[in-house]
Amino acid sequence: MKQTVNSTFEDRVSAFRHFNRFYTQKIGVLKEGYLCSPLSLAKVRVLYEIAHREKTTAKKLSKELALDPGYLSRIVSYYSHNNVIKRSRSKADGRETLLQLTSSGRKTFASLNNRAQDEISKLLDSIPLTSQRRLIGAMLAIEGVLGSGKRSKMPYLLRSPCPGDMGWVVHSHGALYAEEYGWDERFEALVARIVADFMENFNATQERCWIAEMDGEIVGSVFLVKKFQTVAQLRLLLVEPNARGLGIGRRLVEECTLFAKAAGYRKITLWTNSVLTAARHIYQKSGYKLVQKEKHHSWGHNLISETWELTLQ
Repeated sequence: MKQTVNSTFEDRVSAFRHFNRFYTQKIGVLKEGYLCSPLSLAKVRVLYEIAHREKTTAKKLSKELALDPGYLSRIVSYYSHNNVIKRSRSKADGRETLLQLTSSGRKTFASLNNRAQDEISKLLDSIPLTSQRRLIGAMLAIEGVLGSGKRSKMPYLLRSPCPGDMGWVVHSHGALYAEEYGWDERFEALVARIVADFMENFNATQERCWIAEMDGEIVGSVFLVKKFQTVAQLRLLLVEPNARGLGIGRRLVEECTLFAKAAGYRKITLWTNSVLTAARHIYQKSGYKLVQKEKHHSWGHNLISETWELTLQ
């Protein structure tokens, strides 16, 4: 529906409604079960919000999602009855009931989250990169206008890699680690080998790469690869300095965990160095345990390597 500069207010209302009909059909929210599941869009959204909070309450969710408290209560009861979420009394305020996912709930969410990631990835992959950026720019503009100009808590996009992104991964690791830690070109060579191995031996059912993009620019990345049949390895976590503090690193690690659970892995392992304090903090907050340390000399420096592991339930 083409609009002109001189369109009336009624025309703009019609254009808005036309876009709503188009978009809801395009992303599949009109189907009886969202993401080919028995769950409605509202139920999936509630599950998403609980999964992305350490602890929350029905009162907070009702306010943030603008959901009727009674309707939300029925969704919470449904999930509780089906062992998807667990309810516990808050120690800080006995009047509040905290909501968290159960082990079964985390598996349910991981499966839905990966399905949504795959569907949007296929949709974006079907259009040129320049059009993808125009699309995301338009979405951010809509969010900015309807959000009364407030900056989003997560003003970034996580997506699958596009042609050229792997070159960015190698370049950014080489440049950033040289600047911040003084590591020499041999580290960049290591990253290039890891990336090349990922691309040449990629297994879509057991491995994945996420690229974080903000305002049309790449600002982060992470890889999850198969190490053994039941063990995945997290590699090449990076967030650019201008994008730190937004929770991108934590979110990238979280996506690895969700995918690993859906793929059937029982453990995630990773190798890092003690000087990478920001990354180590993310791993620790995400439930990883330090299991091994070892001194080594690499990339022109004396370092202490660390192996961290996360047991998946």
